[in-house]
Amino acid sequence: MADPSAAVVPVDAPERPRAVAIITDGNGRWAQKRGVSVAEGHRAGADVVRARLRDAAELGVEELTVFSFSTENWSRPAAEVQALMAMFADRIDRETPELIEEGARMRFIGRREGVDPKLVEKMDWAEQQTAGGENITLVVAFNYGGRAEILDAAARYDGGGEDAFRSLLYGPDLRDPDLLIRTSGEQRVSNYLLWQCAYSEIVFAPELWPDFDRAAFERCLDAYGTRDRRFGGRAV
Repeated sequence: MADPSAAVVPVDAPERPRAVAIITDGNGRWAQKRGVSVAEGHRAGADVVRARLRDAAELGVEELTVFSFSTENWSRPAAEVQALMAMFADRIDRETPELIEEGARMRFIGRREGVDPKLVEKMDWAEQQTAGGENITLVVAFNYGGRAEILDAAARYDGGGEDAFRSLLYGPDLRDPDLLIRTSGEQRVSNYLLWQCAYSEIVFAPELWPDFDRAAFERCLDAYGTRDRRFGGRAV
């Protein structure tokens, strides 16, 4: 019989990823289900990005990358694109001071060509203002496409191997994601971080992005802790 006075040995929590990338999918469907505008869905999704960033910092994540706007999203209705650009600019203005207070650094990856110069100025300003943040880095993939990133790097590559090629990517100093999460139940990577996610663990979450709460986030992080990462090797 076990000694009831013996100390209880705590069960170790699952290993948590340090770098997480998310395909924040489902804003439009969330809006449609509720009979509200797509713009309202995008605003709800932006609120969730801020909430999960705070959770990520508390849960030991050091870099959180979110897919904000892809190179393919320009093909969406003009009114939706215009609303997204306006919201994006407004969020940078309002949230940059909050990020500074929370010790969060903001980075943007993607093509700057074709983006309104005034918006590019805001992006540069936010990066400069938050450069000292040490608690967590929020990486926003804006006007981003994985193939575009590789093509842009290849156009400047003149040899030197994998490390030399990586140095030409949009964020060469950023970590490769340990974990890639896609919400909304879709199961594809949608041209996202193709180089960086070569060995990322992937979790597909059923929730539409605006419904992706802390519990859902923790479930995905815990799922990562159950994976056996071998990076092409073989377990002994």
